[in-house]
Amino acid sequence: MPRITAASNAAQRAETRRRVLTAFGELLFTHGLPGLTMTDVARHAGVGRTAVYNYYADMEQLLIAYALDETERFLGDLRESLAALQNPVDRLALYVRAQVEDLSRRHLPPGPAMAAVLSPASFAKLADHVGELNLLLQDILRDGIAAGYLPPTDVGQLARLIHGTLSSSAARGNAAIGAELDELEDRLVQTVRFIQLGAGARFDDAGRPARLA
Repeated sequence: MPRITAASNAAQRAETRRRVLTAFGELLFTHGLPGLTMTDVARHAGVGRTAVYNYYADMEQLLIAYALDETERFLGDLRESLAALQNPVDRLALYVRAQVEDLSRRHLPPGPAMAAVLSPASFAKLADHVGELNLLLQDILRDGIAAGYLPPTDVGQLARLIHGTLSSSAARGNAAIGAELDELEDRLVQTVRFIQLGAGARFDDAGRPARLA
């Protein structure tokens, strides 16, 4: 019989944890958080309920682990995509599109609802992680102002307004999940342009970002 090494044990644990988090995310999307149980997650993941409890003591721990894992992966992918763009207005468009698509896909409760189901310590941990997204958006806005593509403004306040718009747009997208893909894409394009214009961006006749006079 082959000997089981520590490395293979670690890989198996990582695989089980990934299956549990993936199953939880799929159930969040199809059924939502209310009424969801650890047994549902275990069944959907194809593992025993005890295996789920080996990693997460309750639904709160599972929810926060999923949210942190998704946010970390999203941040990594987003930073890589943003690095390929030079113009800050184009980077703002990419940020907006990525955020709306991600918020719609993950189907996580909005901030106030998350605060209602999480302990203060868990919510603070999530808020710290999500704060990285806010800093990323503020950096894009500052770059736009410094390069002359956006007017001077209170960057922190503008970032909060943009995130509020993104949450609202994602909620509308979830409500219209059965709509045609073209209709959803049109709504996304409108959201991107609405936020760009709201931030003070201007465009030339060819639709390219233009520096402000």
